Amino acid sequence: MVPDGSVTAVVDMDAAIGYVVAHGDPVERARLSFLRTGGAPPPHIIDRIGDGQTASGGWPPSGNGRVPSVDATCFRLAELDDLGGLRGPAVDRALTWLAAAQRDDGTWQEDGSLADEAPPWAMPGDPEATLYLTAVAGFWLCVAEAEAHPYRDVPPVHGAVTEAAARHVVSRLHPDGTWPSYLAVGWHAAGLLHEQQFFYESARIQLVLGDRLTDMSPADVASMAAVLRRMNLGDDWLLEGARKRLTETQRTDGGWDSDEGPVFDVNTTLAAIRACR
Repeated sequence: MVPDGSVTAVVDMDAAIGYVVAHGDPVERARLSFLRTGGAPPPHIIDRIGDGQTASGGWPPSGNGRVPSVDATCFRLAELDDLGGLRGPAVDRALTWLAAAQRDDGTWQEDGSLADEAPPWAMPGDPEATLYLTAVAGFWLCVAEAEAHPYRDVPPVHGAVTEAAARHVVSRLHPDGTWPSYLAVGWHAAGLLHEQQFFYESARIQLVLGDRLTDMSPADVASMAAVLRRMNLGDDWLLEGARKRLTETQRTDGGWDSDEGPVFDVNTTLAAIRACR
């Protein structure tokens, strides 16, 4: 342990890495390799993810699906981000589809035909799901723009799309900084709004998240910390608090609990590794 008691010294990274190696599938182990060393994944790993991509550019929610899903596409973008960043033909097609799928009011909703298989947070027509998908889709488009042009030296490709998304999110915030939807809206919205220069609104959301931190599940803390780590929001007090919570909730086997059952524990652990590396 480092004498200064830093948070990263308390998190057992070796145990977390060992958990992913022991329980992860080939894609998850490749994600771990990139997060640890920055090494490029084998081409067949990227091909494995790309094989499920529809001709339009999005991913369906299930392996045999044909209709692309906003939620599934954002999940795949997060996977690809852990495999070398948001670049390459598959990513470009996904971002183009995601931008084109935005509705006239700046929001995203799933196609109505997906209602029977959509989880609650992606249910077509549901206002809470709409706000969630808008924050998440807007966030990933912002991450991609920032990665492609870190010095902001050219106009953003999807600038009008992300601005419209941010304005919708701002319109749904309550005066106290809370929002009428799922908790995960908060950290994605904080990144989206900060990148779109809604600094005051982003800061209010971060204060709300800080107040809720001690009651968050390990999966929520890991997801929030990974998002905050990905988008530089300036003051990192919330990220440091999240890392501290991860030290308190890490299991003895090195992993963290998912909210969706043991099958997703590796994904949660990868999020925690991203946040604490």
